[in-house]
Amino acid sequence: MNAPRHFLNTQDWSRDGLDALLAEAARYKREVLGDDLRGRSIALLFFNPSMRTRTSFELGAFQLGGHAIVLQPGKDAWPIEFAPGVVMDGDAEEHIAEVAQVLGRYVDLIGVRAFPKFVDWQADREDPVLTAFARHSPVPVINMETITHPCQELAHALALREHFLAAEPGSDPAQVLRGKKYVLTWTYHPKPLNTAVANSALTIATRMGMDVTLLCPTPEYVLDERYMQWARDNAAASGGSLTVSHDIEAAYAGADVVYAKSWGALPYFGKWEPEKPIRERHRHFIVDEAKMALTNNAVFSHCLPLRRNVKATDAVMDSPACIAVNEAENRLHVQKAVMAALLAGRR
Repeated sequence: MNAPRHFLNTQDWSRDGLDALLAEAARYKREVLGDDLRGRSIALLFFNPSMRTRTSFELGAFQLGGHAIVLQPGKDAWPIEFAPGVVMDGDAEEHIAEVAQVLGRYVDLIGVRAFPKFVDWQADREDPVLTAFARHSPVPVINMETITHPCQELAHALALREHFLAAEPGSDPAQVLRGKKYVLTWTYHPKPLNTAVANSALTIATRMGMDVTLLCPTPEYVLDERYMQWARDNAAASGGSLTVSHDIEAAYAGADVVYAKSWGALPYFGKWEPEKPIRERHRHFIVDEAKMALTNNAVFSHCLPLRRNVKATDAVMDSPACIAVNEAENRLHVQKAVMAALLAGRR
């Protein structure tokens, strides 16, 4: 597979390239151990906390014969400056220009997890940390979640394929999701969260030819226009569709997939107090048994972590329809596929 240099967004990859990654991930799920990364290494830089991402990347590298080094800039590594041309008289001890180049001489891959600063969306939407690493690094860079979460996208797509292939034996894995009704629903959370997983779910579901409904409380919760346009373009190319809805019953009706996520309204980005009353009025967006009963026996998932009985009820989470744990497991397998693809043919 002729892969792009980095794995920053699935939108940068062709549909054939994504299908090849998913096929490799399925193989790694069957054949856990291998030597595709033997003698190779990856530096995992965590600017934010992690459980699934760190565990799955470290373990994935190990299972393929590689080695992962975990770094937390500002904690066990020096604070880093990312702005060009800055006078470094603040807290940062070194510049990304040196950090990326030095790491690139030690390791074969660099993974970056860096959430938005939650001050100015116009600044955060440029993804400054990830793009700086990609610009300066001599080795491939992997997005471990910034303002998108492409590894989660692949894990989600693989889990959905597995579910529908089991229900429709003999189907083409690359086509089995086409035409399925997919509901990406906002849910309440006591804090305004990153839009990364919602951006990514919208991207991958439309890429796979699904009929996607973005369900959110008010127009203020519609996602950034960049990702809305990606979704519209994907739907046009894949034969799927995109609908925005604020009507719970209409959105759930006949759904084949319900994917839940909470996110903050971008018009209030960095000024969350005015948004809080809006969020509080829409606690009823929780995924519960009554809403799932409106669907076409839909499968339910979430990226995790999930606050039970806030985002989804115990009954939904514990039902056979919930594939959230399967999706989380698939992070291990898709990340192996990404690492191996980026290093294929490179020394």
